[in-house]
Amino acid sequence: MDDIEVPQYFICPISLQIMKDPVTAITGITYDRESIEHWLFTSKNATCPVTNQPLPKDSDLTPNHTLLRLIQAWCILNASKGIDRIPTPKPPLDKFQVLKLIKHLWQPEFQLKTIRQLALLAAENERNRKYMIEAGLPKEMMLFIVTCFKQGQIDGLEEAIGVLNFILIPSAETMQILVENDHIIESLTWVLCCEMGNHLTVKSHTMLVLKKIIEATSSSVLERLKPEFFTRIVRALRSGITQKGINATLLVLLEACPWSRNRIMMVETNTVYELIELELGFPEKRTTELILGILFHLCSCPDGRAQFLSHRGSIAVVSERILRVSPAVDDQAVSILSMICMFSGTYMVLQEMLKVGAVSKLCSLLQVDCATSLKDRVRKILRSHFQKWRDSPCIGGSQGINPS
Repeated sequence: MDDIEVPQYFICPISLQIMKDPVTAITGITYDRESIEHWLFTSKNATCPVTNQPLPKDSDLTPNHTLLRLIQAWCILNASKGIDRIPTPKPPLDKFQVLKLIKHLWQPEFQLKTIRQLALLAAENERNRKYMIEAGLPKEMMLFIVTCFKQGQIDGLEEAIGVLNFILIPSAETMQILVENDHIIESLTWVLCCEMGNHLTVKSHTMLVLKKIIEATSSSVLERLKPEFFTRIVRALRSGITQKGINATLLVLLEACPWSRNRIMMVETNTVYELIELELGFPEKRTTELILGILFHLCSCPDGRAQFLSHRGSIAVVSERILRVSPAVDDQAVSILSMICMFSGTYMVLQEMLKVGAVSKLCSLLQVDCATSLKDRVRKILRSHFQKWRDSPCIGGSQGINPS
C-alpha cells in the first residue's frame, strides 16, 4: 500500500485518507462525509477547512457520485496490490425518514423494532441526531416513556433512554413538553426503579436525561417535586451508577436545593448521610464540589445539621477537603462548619472539630493566599469559640483571632 501512488483528488483534505463517501460542500471542496460532518457537528466549526469560507451546519453536502465511481474503479484495478474496494455508502438519514420511523413507533406491531432502529441511528453520528431533533423525536421519546410508565411496560425503555441521552434536547422544546405533560419527571424517576438487563447504564443514562430536563424546567415545576422524586434518585445514588451518572444526580439535587420543602424532603430520604458516604470514597474534584454544595444547603436547616452530625465522619471529611480540592470547596467547607458552629456548636461538637483537625485546617486558611472574605469568616468562627479552643497549638500560632 505504501508503494502505491494514490491520486491526490481521492484523498480527503481532513483525514488524508482515501474517501469512502465523497461529498462536496457549498465552497466547492470535496471531503469524506464522516470527516466533514465530524468537523461541523462534533468539533463545532463553522468554516470550510480548506478555504476558510463560512460553512454553516445546515449547508448541503452533495454526494459526489462521479468521484466515488472513479475511486471504486481504481480500487478494483489495484485489488491485486492489496487495495480493498470501497463499498457504495448507504444513503444518509434525512428528516422524512425520521418522521416515517416516528409514525411506526406508535404502531404496536412495529414499535420495538422501530425504537431499536432509532437507538442505533442516534448512536451512529451527529447528522442523524440533528435530523431527529428537527423531526421532533425528543418529544416522541418522552411521550413513549410516559406511556411505558402508565402501562407498566419496560420493553423499549432502555433504547428510548439511550436516544434521549444522545440527543441534545432544546430547552424551549423541553419546557413545552413539560407544560403539555406533567408526568415526564415522574416517569423518568420510575425508570430508575425498573429492573432491566443493563440496569447500571440505564440508570446512569436516565439521570443524565433527568438532568437535562431539570436544568431546563421552570421554578414552578421544581417547587412541586414529590417525596418519591428524591427517594428514587437517592436510592439510585446508593445502589451504584457511573461517574457521569453520579454527577448528574448531584446536579439534579443541587438544582432542587433552593426550595426549603425540597431540602426537608432530601433530609427525610437520608440524603445527607448518603452524600457523606459518597465523599468518604474520595471522588473526583467536580463530585466533591457538588457534594459540598448540596451539604451547604441541607445544613441550613436544623434536621439537616442533625443528620450531618449523626454521621461520625462528617466533620472529618469536610475539614479534610480544605486546601486539597479547590477554592470553591474551601468556601463551601467553611460555610458548612460555620453553620455547625453557630447553630449546633455544643461542647461535644467543638471538641470533635478539634480532634479531627477541623480547627487546624481553619487556622491554616489564615496562613495561605485566599479570599479576604473567606479569611474573615474563618476568624469569626475561631473568635466565637476561642475559649473552647484556646489551648490548641494551632490557635496560639494564628494571627488576628484573639478576642482581646
